[in-house]
Amino acid sequence: MGIDNLHTDEAILRELGERVARARIESQLTQANMAEQAGVSKRTIERIEAGTSAQMSSMLRVLRALGLLEGLNQLVPEPGPRPMELLKLKGKRRQRASTPNVVSEPKAPWTWGDDT
Repeated sequence: MGIDNLHTDEAILRELGERVARARIESQLTQANMAEQAGVSKRTIERIEAGTSAQMSSMLRVLRALGLLEGLNQLVPEPGPRPMELLKLKGKRRQRASTPNVVSEPKAPWTWGDDT
């Protein structure tokens, strides 16, 4: 199964768990060996492979032990600058997001007796 926006969170967690289990088995590791190498409990490995929720730090440890941590660069690629942004920022990096400029209809001024 591929992972896309049409799948539920539970389905994606199950798929990731199955992929971790296949990678562990391909690496000739038992769940206990994997847990020891990753520095997590065997129960954590069982939970991840079953597709239940796990802490991100535990998942990172498991991926590192499997040699798959580099794959996170594809998961969340570093955003590249847009050409117009480069011109506006003159080589500096953006520090915060801004809300889009939305023109709203002007409201009538408040007057006494309008609070009901």
